Amino acid sequence: MKIPAQAPGTRPAVRDIPRRWPLAGALLLLLPGPAFADSVTDWNAFADTVIAGAGAPPQQFRVIAMTQIAVHDALNSIERRYQTYTVVGAASHRASPDAAVARAAADVLRAAIPSQIPAIDAYYAASIAGLPACPAAAPGCVNQGIAAGAAAATAILQRRQLDGSATPHLPYTLAPAAGVYQPTLPTPPPPAPFPQFGNWGNLLPFAVNNNRQFAAGPAPEFNLKSRSYADEYNEVKAMGSFAVRNALPDSRESQTARYFPAGGANINAIARAVVAGKSLDRWQHARLFAMLNMAAVDAVITTFHTKYRYNFWRPYTAIRWADDGNPRTQSDPNWTSYVTTPPYPDYPCGLPSIVGAGAQVLRSYFGTDRLPYTLAAGGINRTYMRLSDTESDAVDARVYGGMHFRFGCEVGIVQSRRVGKWVHLTQLRSRHPW
Repeated sequence: MKIPAQAPGTRPAVRDIPRRWPLAGALLLLLPGPAFADSVTDWNAFADTVIAGAGAPPQQFRVIAMTQIAVHDALNSIERRYQTYTVVGAASHRASPDAAVARAAADVLRAAIPSQIPAIDAYYAASIAGLPACPAAAPGCVNQGIAAGAAAATAILQRRQLDGSATPHLPYTLAPAAGVYQPTLPTPPPPAPFPQFGNWGNLLPFAVNNNRQFAAGPAPEFNLKSRSYADEYNEVKAMGSFAVRNALPDSRESQTARYFPAGGANINAIARAVVAGKSLDRWQHARLFAMLNMAAVDAVITTFHTKYRYNFWRPYTAIRWADDGNPRTQSDPNWTSYVTTPPYPDYPCGLPSIVGAGAQVLRSYFGTDRLPYTLAAGGINRTYMRLSDTESDAVDARVYGGMHFRFGCEVGIVQSRRVGKWVHLTQLRSRHPW
């Protein structure tokens, strides 16, 4: 079921999307926010503070996925509760799990984000220095844990070495035409290519079989003369306009448009908020965060494959276009989006794809959509009672930001939920299913 286009000034119902570590102590105080439940969530939170050094969001999720897989596999080389993603040998059962987590995460982050090595080294040193002394029955436990973490990090780094990430972009040569994506202002400064991530859809997936397994087909709204396209056009024109939203900065619509790109869609932060107080142990957290980020990467791969298959134009271009052949649309050559339009095609939307994939992993893991959490982003604090509400607002964010048509964002949620279900079904299964 598709969410009906909303009349200008109205807000769609939030559930209309188908279910569908003297120095050591000081450094530990630098942990982003409060210390979380364990070393797994602490390192996940730390990664958020350095991950921008990996590049744009598609590149960031690849690095976090590798980091969380290394953490998961390191723990499971010490005690094999779940199937590992990579082939890792058995570590001593006396090895320190926290040392293993720290070394696994640090090694992947060092390799992937060399610009952040000083910060990573400092946090790693703090983590290791803060560990308790090994008991008499387990001498050398810290060094054994470090070795386990290093081995797991090496395994995932080697596996992903030739995954296609070294060449994320491709030249874009399609000529301007009605319905055809064209670069939008402002363009990234040289030498950044524009548009971007034309080759990301060909990245080696982490879990799905290929980039087409859950890819969406063409949308009815590709028919520019249809009423459904005109409804989508007129909604984003009215609701995502810079002039309209900037005049009402404190409205829910304007705050929604800013909240998600400011970090409200950070699926790792959402997951940390969801698991707080749920008494999961390190192994459980590691499995959940590894699946979460594998799903996010594979959803992005699927999304970029689809984007550059259809190359559908953005509202920025569509609304400025002189005549799209639809009598129900009226062009505006001065129209601009409230939030800067990202440099790649419209359909399907990336942010809802990430939210949809991550939310579905959480939903499948806990067996419920009702997973309340509170998260602040961009100076805006929000509480959600259901993950589907988050998904719905992620769709709204892109329409109210003026960057996307609603139908592409809805498709992003649906497509990526399927990716999330697949990852949860097929990856890191319990070795003792009873």
